[in-house]
Amino acid sequence: MYRTVISTIVAPVAFGLLAISAVALSSQANASPLPLFPFFLAPSPQMQQAPEMQASQNDEDNVAVKRPVRFKRQIVSYPTREAPGTVIIDTPNTYLYYVLGGGQAIRYGIGVGRDGFTWSGVQSVTKKAEWPDWTPPPEMIARQPYLPRHMAGGPGNPLGARAMYLGGTVYRIHGTNAPETIGTHVSSGCIRLTNEDVSDLYPRVNVGTKVIVLPMERRADKPGGAHRAKATT
Repeated sequence: MYRTVISTIVAPVAFGLLAISAVALSSQANASPLPLFPFFLAPSPQMQQAPEMQASQNDEDNVAVKRPVRFKRQIVSYPTREAPGTVIIDTPNTYLYYVLGGGQAIRYGIGVGRDGFTWSGVQSVTKKAEWPDWTPPPEMIARQPYLPRHMAGGPGNPLGARAMYLGGTVYRIHGTNAPETIGTHVSSGCIRLTNEDVSDLYPRVNVGTKVIVLPMERRADKPGGAHRAKATT
């Protein structure tokens, strides 16, 4: 008798619970499905990006906000006797020209040496590196003793995404994690581009590429200078 009573009570209750579960599952299916193991949280899309992608995105965002239009990478008219592939640093105007030939060049906005740290001459690229390590030279450490003695490459490294080393000097053409400094005289003699621009220039430049650094008093876009440039349409 007891079994009959219990069966009579349990059966409707069980049926009711199954009905409620079916409705709940149906509602979840129509909404977004819940993770099977909610305590294993999936990383956000930003966390899933590689450091290089994050740095590139941050760099592009900063450049879009802070960099004047004239420093945007562009092909310009640039008559010169230098061979295609030559790099010309227009120090006073803070431009880097990559000579294409046929009277044209790719122009990049750059940051150059601050007062007392500019230089000029002809060098060649002797080494290339992606996400280079940074070891400040003794002269820089003497001026700024708080600097690290060595810093591994990465988004926080002052050399940025790429570096091209010039001759036997301490100078480099490199990226930067401070794109707002493009167009300024701020470095200790190195030539800096945004990470986006240095990544564009890097595969174009080979070891042995000729690099001409113009002095401050020689304006490449003025009459009487070595070169004149204007943007093409």
